[in-house]
Formats: sequence, structure tokens, C-alpha cells
Amino acid sequence: MTSAVEEQETNVCGFTHFDGVPALLDSAHRGERPVAVVTGASAGVGRATAIAFARKGWAVAMIARGEYGLDAARQEVEQAGGRALVIRADVADPAAIDAAGDRIVAEWDRIDVWVNNAMATVFAPAAETTPAEFRRVTEVTYLGQVHGTLSALKHMRKQGDGTIVQVGSALAYRSIPLQSAYCAAKAAARGFTDSLRTELIHEGSRIRVSMVHLPAINTPQFDWARSRLPRRLQPVPPIYDPEVAARAILRAAGKAPRELWVGSPTIQAILGMMVAPGLLDRLIARRAWDGQMTGESADPRSGNLFQPVADNANLPGRFIGMSKARAITASASSVRGLAGLSVVGLVIAAATLVPVFHRLRKRSLRGRELC
Repeated sequence: MTSAVEEQETNVCGFTHFDGVPALLDSAHRGERPVAVVTGASAGVGRATAIAFARKGWAVAMIARGEYGLDAARQEVEQAGGRALVIRADVADPAAIDAAGDRIVAEWDRIDVWVNNAMATVFAPAAETTPAEFRRVTEVTYLGQVHGTLSALKHMRKQGDGTIVQVGSALAYRSIPLQSAYCAAKAAARGFTDSLRTELIHEGSRIRVSMVHLPAINTPQFDWARSRLPRRLQPVPPIYDPEVAARAILRAAGKAPRELWVGSPTIQAILGMMVAPGLLDRLIARRAWDGQMTGESADPRSGNLFQPVADNANLPGRFIGMSKARAITASASSVRGLAGLSVVGLVIAAATLVPVFHRLRKRSLRGRELC
């Protein structure tokens, strides 16, 4: 369980509660609006991210399948002070996403930040998930990030710089039951991103790549996703507002850390996998099955896996009373550094205490001989 202390604002030891955006986001290309692209922008995290960029005065291109959600997002972006361009496209279609990048550059000359956020999932045991469903989740959640990245790279290489932000998940590290296709796709996206990063480093490129791993977020996907479960869906608590994710994505866009881990559940899950994966397997097998369902019964539904949902009213989901507006955020390097220092500290402590223990034991043995 997340403690109250963890949810307070802090900026020590690499952990920060992030309410602003780096100066880079305010000053890039002074005199012109910097340009952000957000996929999956019709609702949830994508829509919150588009609005957050707009509040900083950015031009925001929003890509999604749903006409109604995109139109509502466009209005909110313009009301927030940004310029909006909406493009209806499926991230699973590489030609459509390549054409979207071309259109954005034709309209606004460049792409400063590309956020790959679009996702799709199926809630069902692996044995009850069809090959077509596995393929579709992979095409959207994993290959959608690949397609977006390739489109971004095409233009960022020409202009000489840019930042690509991949929206990941704690599930990219720690899989859970009933979402095998989604967990696998997020893990694949992490592997792809790590490989691409090394290639850019090898080239000496100024293009930056960052990945933001999110906890459970209050989005409409739990009412939109395909499900074969007997009860109504919910994210595994604790749950966070979409704006928490949006702030972290903007931070990644500005500072481009290798990875950002958002929320104490994400940090705990990733570190837990490094230390005790078998224990986590058993713990999650008990808790995450029922934890993804409420007590309300529900019928199976086809959801938005292959077709968008005609619903423009949802930025967050239905868990507003449960979701948190704040979360700690840590760069992966900071957490690993702290973990490494802790291990070194334990080794030093052990190295110091062993000789002391040895001397005390020798004294004890001599005392016994005297007796």
C-alpha cells in the first residue's frame, strides 16, 4: 500500500513530485510554437497529455481512430491555448502513421516531440484469448510505437534533433494475469526502445528517446476494452489521475531521462522483479486476478479492440473518487543508483562487522578456556 509520505511532494534522492515542465518546453524555438505529436489522444492519458502541452503554448497534433473523441480533444487543446491538428489514423497502419508525420511537418515545418501513447488490450485468460486478439493488441500497443517512432525519426533526422517519448507501464517489467497480450506488447516496446537508444548513441545523434512507465491510471479503457471476465473491470489499486501521467510525459519530453517510473506501485513492482520475481508471481496470482474486477457482474463485450468507441466525453474514467492527483516520480538511474548504494553500504557494514564479531568470538573462547 502507498503511504501518505510517499504521496507528498519531494525532490530528494532522485524522487520528485512533478507539477511543472522543464524550461526547454517553454523556450524551444522561441518565436514559434514547438510541435508535439500525441497518439491515442482521444481520451485518457493521451488527451491529458495533449492538453498539458497546449497549456504551455505548443502546437499539438493528435492522432487517434475515434472522430468524436478527437473533436472533443481538439476543442480542449484550443481552449487551453494551443494549436490543434487532428488526424484520424490507426497506429497499427504504418503507411497511415507515416503519412500523418508528413502532414504534420507540411503543416508546421517540424516535430519536436512525438509521444507514442496509443494502446489496446484484452481482459481474459491467455487460453481464452484468440490469435487474432493477440495480433491486434501487438499491432496497436507494440507495433504502434514502432510505427510512430519510425515516422518521427524520418523527420527528426532531417531537422537534426527531437525527442521521442514512449508511454510504457509497470507491466512492461511485471506481468499480471488476465492481460497477457498487453503485458507482452509493453515488454516488447521496452526492448525495442532500448535497442533504438543504443543505435542513436552509436550514431552520435541528438535525437533523444525516453520511456515513461505508468501505474494504474483512471482512464476510459476499463469501460472500452474487450473483456471476457464475469465482473466489471477496474485497474489494480492504487489508481492515479491521467494528469499524473501527463506531467511525467512532459517531464520526459523536456529532460529525456532513460526511463521515468511513475508512482510508488511502479517503483515497487520493478524493484521487486529484480529482487524476488518468484515471490511476486505468487503474490500477484492471488491479488491481481480479483483486483482487476469490481463486485458488479458484467457480460462479455467486444469493446474497442477493432473499432473505436463513439464516446467523446471521457478524459478520465469512472474512478474519480478513488484516483490520486499526485504521485512520486523517479528516474530509473536514480532508483538503481540508490539501490546500488544500499548494497554497497550493506557490504561495507558486513566487512566492518565480521572482524568485530570474529574478535568477540575469540575472546569468548579464551574466557571458556580460563574457566
